[in-house]
Amino acid sequence: MTRRTCFALALVGLLVAPALAFAEDTVKIGVLATFEGAFTVLGEDGMRGAMTAVDEFHGMVGGKKIEIIKGSSDASPDSAVRAARKLVEQDGVKVLVGPLSGDEGLAIKDYAKTKPDVTFLNGSSAAQDTTLRDPAPNFFRFSTDGAQWMAGLGDYAFGQKGYKRVAIVAEDYSFPYTQVFGFMAEFCKAGGHVPAKAWVPIGTKDYSSVIAAIPEDVDAIYVALGGADAVNFLTQYEQAGGKAPLIGGSITVDQTVLTSKGKIHDVLIGTPSAGPTADSNPSPQWEAFVDAYKKQSGAFPVPSLFAHAYYINMKAALLGLQEVGDDVSDGGKRLRATLSTLTFETPTGKVSLDANRNAIADIFLTEVVKLPDGTLFNKLIKIEPQVNQTLGIPRDEFLKLGKVGRDNPSCP
Repeated sequence: MTRRTCFALALVGLLVAPALAFAEDTVKIGVLATFEGAFTVLGEDGMRGAMTAVDEFHGMVGGKKIEIIKGSSDASPDSAVRAARKLVEQDGVKVLVGPLSGDEGLAIKDYAKTKPDVTFLNGSSAAQDTTLRDPAPNFFRFSTDGAQWMAGLGDYAFGQKGYKRVAIVAEDYSFPYTQVFGFMAEFCKAGGHVPAKAWVPIGTKDYSSVIAAIPEDVDAIYVALGGADAVNFLTQYEQAGGKAPLIGGSITVDQTVLTSKGKIHDVLIGTPSAGPTADSNPSPQWEAFVDAYKKQSGAFPVPSLFAHAYYINMKAALLGLQEVGDDVSDGGKRLRATLSTLTFETPTGKVSLDANRNAIADIFLTEVVKLPDGTLFNKLIKIEPQVNQTLGIPRDEFLKLGKVGRDNPSCP
């Protein structure tokens, strides 16, 4: 009986040893994105960006194979937390990249506080208060927020385009609130007015009443809608014979929308916007990133801002893991200390973090143009260098502006 027991234990050891060796030779990273719902196309491109960073490291970091585990959400906070719980509590990831959308980011920030030994890096979520107020010490955003993305646009719309009165049409959640805040901060200060705002739920299909309610005396309409919502609004606005020119929120003129078919092209040409990328960025680093990204299956002609954000945050994770030799056995303390001081060059310039672990980076003012082959492109107009989260305003003064929301700011 003793010999049989020893033989059985030896056999088990032989079978388990390769599995343990494989586990020790891999580093698991969770990627949380919207693979369901109205923002599915956005999540898919976010994953392409993340995998572009993984490919840049040849699928290895610190001598270990990178194992990517996907978590799927539908842009709702509850679905994001459920997916994060599975990645952390069942799959055992100690590093998680994501989520994609604004309210998701706020929810994941709160979840991160309950898992202090896990390191969270943003995907493309860009709600302001994910990092500005009550941040989680283990949540890092190497991509900028939605208000930062608007740097330069309000002044351009007022001073160069001559728009004095602008109506707002935006999705009713934290990210569009942040975008509208960033746009209006400049536009209202320059002397502009916003007489009407329409906030719509994610997944809205019928915009007829919204379009009918837009005041006739506005010079332009600022639109902050993404994915299928943007396509539906733009299609119906064109069909309704809308004449007022548009100003684009970052995701409204993103490649996830510009590549859509139909007459929305006619509506979008000439639309100014701003954001973390510019399709016509002439820098060699951007062109190299575009080439690398296009090797991903299903890639757009140019990376979306979601691909860009997930790429940057994944690359930050890999750079940090490389620096600590993939060792997170201390609950990730060394990794987080490394990330806190990490500065690196990206396809869109230098990125570093502020005290709240939010990115400081270049922002790109753009305008939609039509190329000879009929495709739409965001032409670079101007670069706003190294924009911080308080938009250059002293922090205490900026916080006094209050939390973003439906009614803040206001300049009727």
